[in-house]
Amino acid sequence: MNTKTSRAKKAPVKKKPVKRAAPKKAAAPKKKAAAPASLPEDDALLERIRTSLDDDKALDIVTIPLGGRSSLADAIVIATGTSSRHVASIADHLARRLKEAGYGTRPVNGAQQGDWVLVDAGDVIVHIFRAEVRDYYNLERMWSVEEPSRPRA
Repeated sequence: MNTKTSRAKKAPVKKKPVKRAAPKKAAAPKKKAAAPASLPEDDALLERIRTSLDDDKALDIVTIPLGGRSSLADAIVIATGTSSRHVASIADHLARRLKEAGYGTRPVNGAQQGDWVLVDAGDVIVHIFRAEVRDYYNLERMWSVEEPSRPRA
């Protein structure tokens, strides 16, 4: 006997529509952390940087105000780490703390080598050196020198 078995065809299963995430809108810029009432914003930033460097046991922290000497920044902070790894971690922690405080992502240059790391904090530029490299470049002397008096013609 040659009988065909009839199989009942199943109705196609309807797939549930996949919900796609809405395209991300540009995030509104985060507001900077409120500075204490007695300090201008630059002083609050400087204080936050000094505190971070001190917490990470940076040595010989020096702040050089650049008011009137450069439009590049309002101040430079120079500090020393004990090793390449220490220098890189100080810079990484500083950048992370500034971001958490609402100053945004800060560029960090030189962390791979760890001899001299620069953190651009906007109005303040932070240089973190190993001791030998700091002695070699001697940025304090370069930026702290009074402008030479020019002979009158």
